[in-house]
Amino acid sequence: MATAARRRKHWGWGFEDQQPPRDQIEGIGRAVTDRLGFEVGEIEEPVPLEAVELAEPRLRAPKRFGEMFSDDRYDRIAHALGKAYRDVVRGFRGEFPNPPDLVAYPESPEDVDVVLNFCADEKAAAIPYGGGTSVVGGVEPRGLDEYPGVVSVDLRRMDRVLEVDPISMAARIQAGATGPRLEDQLREHGLTLRHFPQSFEYSTLGGWIATRAGGHFATLYTHIDDLVESVRAVTLDGEWGSRRLPGSGAGPSPDRMLLGSEGILAVIVDAWVRVRERPREKVSAAVAFDDFASGAEAVREISQAGLYPSNCRLLDAVESETSSAGPPGKAILVLGFESAHHPVEDSLALAIDAAAAHGGEPGEVKRQSSTSRVAPDRGALASPGPEARRDAPAPSAPGDDPVNAWRHAFLFAPYLRDSLVACGVLSDTFETAITWDRFPDFHAEVMETARRAVAEASGGPAEGPGAPRISCRFTHVYPDGPAPYYTVLAQARRGDEVAQWDEIKAAVSDTVIDAGGTITHHHAVGRDHRPWYDRQRPDRFADALRAAKRELDPRAVLNPGVLIDPDRDE
Repeated sequence: MATAARRRKHWGWGFEDQQPPRDQIEGIGRAVTDRLGFEVGEIEEPVPLEAVELAEPRLRAPKRFGEMFSDDRYDRIAHALGKAYRDVVRGFRGEFPNPPDLVAYPESPEDVDVVLNFCADEKAAAIPYGGGTSVVGGVEPRGLDEYPGVVSVDLRRMDRVLEVDPISMAARIQAGATGPRLEDQLREHGLTLRHFPQSFEYSTLGGWIATRAGGHFATLYTHIDDLVESVRAVTLDGEWGSRRLPGSGAGPSPDRMLLGSEGILAVIVDAWVRVRERPREKVSAAVAFDDFASGAEAVREISQAGLYPSNCRLLDAVESETSSAGPPGKAILVLGFESAHHPVEDSLALAIDAAAAHGGEPGEVKRQSSTSRVAPDRGALASPGPEARRDAPAPSAPGDDPVNAWRHAFLFAPYLRDSLVACGVLSDTFETAITWDRFPDFHAEVMETARRAVAEASGGPAEGPGAPRISCRFTHVYPDGPAPYYTVLAQARRGDEVAQWDEIKAAVSDTVIDAGGTITHHHAVGRDHRPWYDRQRPDRFADALRAAKRELDPRAVLNPGVLIDPDRDE
């Protein structure tokens, strides 16, 4: 069954027509050697779709439901993995050991009910699927051999803005709407949700809610949680809908139970979310620091001052150099303020003053303003165009606009990673959060563990040309602590990349948990983070969550193995 005229890659990021030609990947390889010192040998090619070995489906697509179910080869392969580095590597090599047996494409809550009941009747597992951008094994049908089948429930056909309430500044949006799709529809009303995760192009509102995704705002409205007014979902035994309210103290929130539930309790079908007028006033600036610690102290002061910048991302010197955001050897703080109603230059000036008090050297202030309240605005983290993605082999050299240099590197990273796999470069991340009082020691422990683990898993020099690069940036900050985000670039063990990364990830995750951090600030738990999530959350909470799942999903149909191990006694 054809689902779209333009198809996404079956193994990596973006669409099939966005895969760079070989000569461009070779150029990326040369840039990697020049910039990072990694020795790039043979440029490998991804295994084409037609060459992938795929197990036969164990379930038959029920004809009585028309084209709602598909056992098409492409559909099954495209829904077999997420988009973590380990997923991209396996897809690149044509390894899809756990494909779903069927892919369902419901178009309404009633269709979702049909799909879930079909799965219950067949004793099959159902995995809700939004944009497939999970980087934690949240959509992979892994470890489900005891089930006689698996159905991936793709909500892409449920992608409309259903209602707009301009008085209360809210909109009801279907769960399958991607970031661009919902923003395009809200733009017609001069509104925006203003939630821009790095996966914005392909991830969906339902996925954001199910995983408590972090977005554009570095302070105040950091997670989708802050933008949700009410949620409607479908369980195995009917609908779950909360009352639409600006706030309520009536017991534990039903919405909060679905936020972060990762599809184990119900399938989210739509939600009322808080929207806003599109910003007309925006200012930004970069501030350079001699060291990361001084920048962290500046960020702490800014976050505790009640200024609430929309952007407050601190890059260490390695991250800054890699993304061409600033001069060599300097940590860079990217600051930004925005408003639909009032000038924000004074707020930026106060933040710059606070940074300067900690040794920061501010750069040029960039201003953007519009007199129209309905002016088109693709957002501070809008996606680069297809040509920019295909033609730019690497971030450009440092220029006079560090803010845009960082933004370009941030958006280009998922596309570049596909080419780095072909060049034999390991590129992945891990993220966490910690309170300010513990951050210095925590950061030192995590960096030391990462350096040791990467060196042991990767070999090669520990310093100088060709040495692995480990960097850190703050993605979000709070008055009581930052959310550090670490990036690893290293020479890959060709053919053994997944095991290599798993060794590094396990060592770092142990340190993160032992040092008091969270296993994830905004990437969710999935199957990859389960061992450390089990150590982080209270056992009695797991018992309560398991009891809730027994009540809502007695046959353990929904995304089993994520967050908890369900009971399957029945």
